[in-house]
Amino acid sequence: MTTPEQRWDSAYTAGPPPWDIGRPQPVFVRLAGDGLLSGRVLDAGCGTGEHTLLAAAHGAQAMGVDMSAVAIQKARAKATERGLAARFEVADALRLDQWGLTFDTIIDSGLFHVFDDTDRAGYVASLAAVTAAGSRCYLMCFSDRQPGDFGPRRVSQDELLRAFADGWDVLSIAAESFTINPIAQGSPAAAAWLAVIGRR
Repeated sequence: MTTPEQRWDSAYTAGPPPWDIGRPQPVFVRLAGDGLLSGRVLDAGCGTGEHTLLAAAHGAQAMGVDMSAVAIQKARAKATERGLAARFEVADALRLDQWGLTFDTIIDSGLFHVFDDTDRAGYVASLAAVTAAGSRCYLMCFSDRQPGDFGPRRVSQDELLRAFADGWDVLSIAAESFTINPIAQGSPAAAAWLAVIGRR
């Protein structure tokens, strides 16, 4: 039986997956340019580390975690190649409290939408365990505005509001788009929501 770790590893060994575009998503480049990816930053589901490294390049104390050891190996190699100080760990995003660390800023680029309802609640609780009042989460997920059924589960604004109703304030939800790997997907973009969420 294939484990979740093996499934995620295979996504990276079979060729670049749709979300691995070899650079940060434009939305997060903009956030970094506005000085919002700052302080102690956690990139949850970091993949090959582009957003973690983006935050590090802007002066953040950045850490990326992913279930795929293959992705983390690639991320560490990028950090070395670029001369950036960033920490990368193989980890389950449902158990983020294992290091006893807290973070000022959370990056979620395409992780929230992979969870079913049960794991979604566990993920939000895991984020709560590593944040304090005033922390910010910048979460970009697949949107229910995306036509068709290819790719991950679509997420509505109401689902985001319900998921973060306890102990969080959803400060804004804006229509954005994921740049995706056209070799893997055949299309250059997918509809997304960018939610800015504050920890109470």
